[in-house]
Amino acid sequence: MSAPIQSHQFASLPNGIRLHYASAGEKGKPLILFVHGFPEFWYEWEAQLREFGAEYFAVAPDLRGFNLSDMPSDPAAYKAKHIVDDLRLLAAHLGYEKFVLVAHDWGGAVAWNLAIALPQLLHKLIIVNSPHPYLFMRALAADPAQKAASEYMNWLRAEGSEAALAKDSFAKLESLLNGMGQAPTPWFTGDVRAKYHECWSRGLTGGVNYYRASPLHPPTDEHPGPLKLQLNPADFRVKVPTRVIWGEKDIALPKSLLDGLDDMVDDLKIVRIPEGSHWVVHEQPERINSLIRSFLAE
Repeated sequence: MSAPIQSHQFASLPNGIRLHYASAGEKGKPLILFVHGFPEFWYEWEAQLREFGAEYFAVAPDLRGFNLSDMPSDPAAYKAKHIVDDLRLLAAHLGYEKFVLVAHDWGGAVAWNLAIALPQLLHKLIIVNSPHPYLFMRALAADPAQKAASEYMNWLRAEGSEAALAKDSFAKLESLLNGMGQAPTPWFTGDVRAKYHECWSRGLTGGVNYYRASPLHPPTDEHPGPLKLQLNPADFRVKVPTRVIWGEKDIALPKSLLDGLDDMVDDLKIVRIPEGSHWVVHEQPERINSLIRSFLAE
């Protein structure tokens, strides 16, 4: 039986940010936090909230800058450390010292950072199509195929990208969800499409500010990005038990980003979904649920 979802809930955090979140299940049961990416919102995890609300307190926030959460105007407010802080404070606000973290895309980027910086907060980390920051930095700096695949990031970083995304009733954003211009996406229709349009109409600047605030983008003459970073891989070690689910048909984040991951994570298992795209959470919700369930049972 699926658990009912409570959506209109807000957490005012000590750092001054107010986050909107949806939840299923009862406070007091173990906390499992689901974190969305771009250009999504809490609703990405609707099937997971329903599934895990029976045994867990399942919570999916809108990250800062998205949907009903606060949208600071300064791009620097979207650096990963601030988003990590939001998640730490949200868990504390909900009354938890430790939780399971499930995350996709930009949510995954934040989750990797949280696992590296604050491993004591996590029981387990479950990542869907989101590269480890050190490996992503290395690929952006040195791999021509990854630079080409990530060129859209520089487009999003540019001034006015949010207006271009919103034009013609969000046509460009829709093409992003429609397999980056490939065949139309069966899950993005009717009610779901209406919900996304409602979310996007609240503002897109926060979402694209994640790209503007990050040094992880293909290098350009003006913004060397990863080329100016001197990073020590030892500082990016993940000591939390980690399970990675990867849709291998992801155009922007190819499966080559998994190469070397076992050198960065102490306890790792990877499940590859050959026919899955970047949006595998939507394409195969039951499969994602059963994989999460099996990881939690380990």
